[in-house]
Amino acid sequence: MLTETAGTTGTRLRVARQARGFSQQQLAGMAGVSRQAVSAVEAGHSDPSLRVAFALAQALGMTVEGLFGPGDLAQPVPAVPVAPDEAGALDRSGGRMLLAPVGDRLVALPLRGDAAAGMGFLAAGGLTVAVGARGAPGAPGAPGASAGTIAVRPIDPPRPTLVVAGCDPALPLLGAPLGLLDPPVSFAWWPCGSQQALRLAAAGLVHAAGVHLRDAEGGYNATAATGLPGGAEVVGFTAWREGLAVRPELAGAVAGVDSLVKQQLRVVNREAGAEARRLLDRELDRLSIDPAEIPGYGTSAAGHLQVASAVTAGLADAGVASEPAARAYGLGFVPLADERFDLVLPGAHLGSREVQGLLRALTSPLLLAQLASLPGYDISACGDRLR
Repeated sequence: MLTETAGTTGTRLRVARQARGFSQQQLAGMAGVSRQAVSAVEAGHSDPSLRVAFALAQALGMTVEGLFGPGDLAQPVPAVPVAPDEAGALDRSGGRMLLAPVGDRLVALPLRGDAAAGMGFLAAGGLTVAVGARGAPGAPGAPGASAGTIAVRPIDPPRPTLVVAGCDPALPLLGAPLGLLDPPVSFAWWPCGSQQALRLAAAGLVHAAGVHLRDAEGGYNATAATGLPGGAEVVGFTAWREGLAVRPELAGAVAGVDSLVKQQLRVVNREAGAEARRLLDRELDRLSIDPAEIPGYGTSAAGHLQVASAVTAGLADAGVASEPAARAYGLGFVPLADERFDLVLPGAHLGSREVQGLLRALTSPLLLAQLASLPGYDISACGDRLR
């Protein structure tokens, strides 16, 4: 019955176990076998006996053929993309996606551009399937799909994954402490501005929205959770100074936004809705400067590190970014505001395993040590319940 190689058999068992959030020890206990037996099968060192195969399949709620037999890991499933404005591009076959369960839906995060790479490519959870293709939602005999979904063929079964949207480049540091939980929780980051992060949270597409939005009173994030259906909690993450990241040779010559105009320096801007762009606009308004007087005002970078990278590459002389981003690239920094970056947790997901894992990770010594190692961050409120 077990027709595949030991390596493929092990891969199927591993992804089925991880998709259900079980550790090797937990699965072994449920199946009445040793952890060493589970480990040996997953490592490809041996095929399971029929008794062990039946026990493992029963513990995972699968058939033996479904767990260890030949065939695709899964047929296409409907998923909601976090970037619906790119639906046309996402309908093409072969688009790499990260798949994560959020509530009772599957969410697809396109792996493209900055979202696809850290120092290398990230592992995809699935590939898009062209509309009307055999097995795609909407085709004869395929599972139903609601409006706004796309068809994705999983490469690995979706597993418990904390999905966070926001612009702080320190967010991926959550991945390590989440991975140490028993059972572990995976991590997915959708880099975007604060306003877009809140829109995704309101639509139920992320477990947490990272925001640093200035209130009318001059504080940060006090009203960020008020518009979410079902309410929300706000938990501290980091704080920083936001300001102008400038080329090192200009550090002594730039005192503020007015210096950009006087010296006709070129800027790289952030996208509409990003707090960094709003900060620049507030400074321009305070100084009665027309944005048209700033070369490069109409440009757009997707995050703090991207702004710093553009300045380092000589594509701009300056840009508004966080101090940690400027320091990471060895740039000069002119502070304009003290900001707080918090995580908004929609009420619908507060009891989920992913969010409970996040709350544990936020106070872990591993995360705090990593954040403390980055110059420019204030982590004194990390993990604090603020609202």
